[in-house]
Amino acid sequence: MLHIQPLPAFNDNYIWKLSHDEQVGAYVVDPGDAQVVLDALTATNTPLLGILITHHHYDHTDGVARLVETYDVPVYGPKESPFAGITHPLSSGDTLAVFDATFTVQTVPGHTLDHIAYFTQDTSAPVVFSGDTLFLAGCGRLFEGSPAQMLEAMDWFKSLPDHTKVYCTHEYSLANLAFAAAVEPNNAAVKTALQRCTALREQDQPTLPTSIAQEKTINPFMRADKPDVQDAASGYISAPCTTQLEAFTAVREWKNNF
Repeated sequence: MLHIQPLPAFNDNYIWKLSHDEQVGAYVVDPGDAQVVLDALTATNTPLLGILITHHHYDHTDGVARLVETYDVPVYGPKESPFAGITHPLSSGDTLAVFDATFTVQTVPGHTLDHIAYFTQDTSAPVVFSGDTLFLAGCGRLFEGSPAQMLEAMDWFKSLPDHTKVYCTHEYSLANLAFAAAVEPNNAAVKTALQRCTALREQDQPTLPTSIAQEKTINPFMRADKPDVQDAASGYISAPCTTQLEAFTAVREWKNNF
């Protein structure tokens, strides 16, 4: 069985460590801090087998060089990325074997133009590593891509099975849920998620993974087709938002200034 463990890094990052019951070694996703990974591997006397990168930002890639120097492992990541440390470039539709699970790559530009996600159904529940594209109750800031690109990414995530577990790379849940509550103050699912996540953080526990099913009920960026979200977006920009893209664009700008 595949096991996924969060390795907290920096102020709010998670590096995801993948291991298996019956196979020796580990993979890591988005290792911005090499020492965090080295400490975890040393603690379990586990060799590193490979590195998965979702996009080029430093807090997802800065640990790669030291890890490769120590373990000489392949680095999988987006094709045509500004990050030069990728040894095995990947595009949409490409596949990657991690232990006995086959991950399919999907390009999800928006946060960055090179951003990819990794999805598999070869686990007890489907799994997606979403990087900084889809968060619990949120989505990444648009540093390089357009609202249309990010909305297309949200639509792809919505197409995944409801029970897909979503492993993103930041602990942004409380701030995102506070914003979601501002957009949809009458959304009972948002209130429930905020209570649950608040209790977890008070115990210094991760709020992740989330699920696609939950995101469909709480995430304003996946709910841009809902009348309540469109009404709230219209109120924010003082102009009608009658399409998903108009609502998404307004809500993303609102979140930037929230």
